[in-house]
Amino acid sequence: MKFNLFKTKPDAMVATDPTGATTLAMTGTPAAVSTVADLSGSNNTEISKNDMFEEIKSKFLNEIDKIPLPPWALIAIAVVAALLILTCCFCIIKKVVRNTRTMTTTRERPLQYSIEYDFENAKLTVGILQAADLISMDSGGTSDPYVKLHLLPDKKKKYDTKVHKKTLNPVFNETFLFKVPYEELGGKTLVMSVYDYDRFSKHDIIGQVTIPMKTIDLGQPIEEWKDLESVEKEEPEKLGDICISLRYVPTAGKLTVCILEAKNLKKMDACGLSDPYVKIQLLQGGNFEIPLEQMQKILVAVTVFDYDKIGKNDAIGKIFVGSKATGLGLKHWSDMLTNPRRPIAQWHPLQQEEDIDGQLASLAAKK
Repeated sequence: MKFNLFKTKPDAMVATDPTGATTLAMTGTPAAVSTVADLSGSNNTEISKNDMFEEIKSKFLNEIDKIPLPPWALIAIAVVAALLILTCCFCIIKKVVRNTRTMTTTRERPLQYSIEYDFENAKLTVGILQAADLISMDSGGTSDPYVKLHLLPDKKKKYDTKVHKKTLNPVFNETFLFKVPYEELGGKTLVMSVYDYDRFSKHDIIGQVTIPMKTIDLGQPIEEWKDLESVEKEEPEKLGDICISLRYVPTAGKLTVCILEAKNLKKMDACGLSDPYVKIQLLQGGNFEIPLEQMQKILVAVTVFDYDKIGKNDAIGKIFVGSKATGLGLKHWSDMLTNPRRPIAQWHPLQQEEDIDGQLASLAAKK
């Protein structure tokens, strides 16, 4: 006789109530069974997710094992990828900050000026009166503003106002005179640029006002406010190049500076030419007879000027050489010292006089 040990236990029979209604015994049992079933399903789902994660992880590790590279190479690749991602994030953040700064700097910053033309004497008088709500360019929350003005396309005649220290609302009240025949005035453009003065570095432009003279009525004096135009970046102006020769004789302590030639000089005259001459200045020294031990303290400045019979002689550009110079100025000086008694020639690109003067002032302050 065989017994089925795994036979399912038969369900309990429910007796019929004499009244004809069916009564269910142990009414709490179905709810308990349902709860157990829910928990079982939840556990199965969690186990299934864990299995899926383990399977993906296993496949990923298997794929890495198939790559014919040593572990250190894989780590290096991962580091480089992370650096690239960080660099991209940095560039995005920098762009956002730049856009925010541009939005800030393009707010209204008016400049008040006046324009009057004397038809009888062919003179244009420009007044720089005041500026308001300038942006702060210095760390202290202020600026040191001044205004440059000139007429395009002729940049020879330039004027600067006085510098007003630590203010965002400077009052200038200065007037400047341009002698321009009326028949030529229509082709001119008046440019008034507001700068922040910096003693030891390049002056930063805050903004500018540009007025084509043909667009205004010169029949009566003009006095008005106009918002500064934002200038993203000034292209460095090409001033030309100068070739100089340096020679030093240590036994005699004699320094010789020879001006050889210049090329591509900036046009300073209305006819498209210039009348150049060169001025050499020995800084931090008395004369050109210098002992070898003093050569480390010497700086030589070379300035190219445009000669003018009537007005001021304007600087076209400037350079300096010496042991405290940088770039070509330092290289030229070092080549001279390492090749005593031999003249060493070198071309130098001219730079703005104010930029070189700022660098020289900075070096003098460090003494």
